[in-house]
Amino acid sequence: MTEEINVKQLVIKAVVKFSFIFFLLGLCFFLPPLTFNFWEAWLYIGIFLSILLIFLRFMIRKDPALLKRRLDGKETRNKQKWVVSVSNLLFFCIYLIPGSDKRYGWSNVPVWLVILSDLIFVMGYIFFFWVMRENSFAARTVQVEKGVQKVITTGPYAIVRHPMYLAVIIMFGITPLALGSYWGLIPFCIIGILLFFRISDEEKLLKEELDGYIEYMEQTKYRIFPKIW
Repeated sequence: MTEEINVKQLVIKAVVKFSFIFFLLGLCFFLPPLTFNFWEAWLYIGIFLSILLIFLRFMIRKDPALLKRRLDGKETRNKQKWVVSVSNLLFFCIYLIPGSDKRYGWSNVPVWLVILSDLIFVMGYIFFFWVMRENSFAARTVQVEKGVQKVITTGPYAIVRHPMYLAVIIMFGITPLALGSYWGLIPFCIIGILLFFRISDEEKLLKEELDGYIEYMEQTKYRIFPKIW
């Protein structure tokens, strides 16, 4: 990215946005059960916040352009707009359902599985962080920065073409169990279907506008899951 980045403004924007996200998480976790006695949610928030602060500090020091890409932008492609809108609603349900589950006792997730799920969440975020380090163009939106962006073939991109989505699947697929809910897994299953449409449309754009992407597809056969798809 050639434009000069105001790091101070970027930090303020990141802090405001992340604070709002955690405010919403608090509402989703503690409003439905009408109690703060929800240890699974407190543990998840603590882990999520700690990792996010580490990620934020690294991005500010090493790659503020990537942080800007992660904070900015709205989808411009029509198919991506509806996929993102529906996905956001489903992600909201993933965080909202466990609170109701806690209140009415729909699930009985053992403590060991909650802890294991939190560890898997951390591993997923570490993988996400690895993807970010390899690809400074990993924006939130589907786009190609012509003349600047290049095909990334190293790190996780040597294994699958869309490791970012694999990281998302790991982190948020395990989140309902980390929050002590089996029922929260249902909306994530639908998100998995939406990812198919998002990736298909994204690859159409990449083949048209990103030099070398067709050759990369021939070299790296699988989109998300090695040996599967």
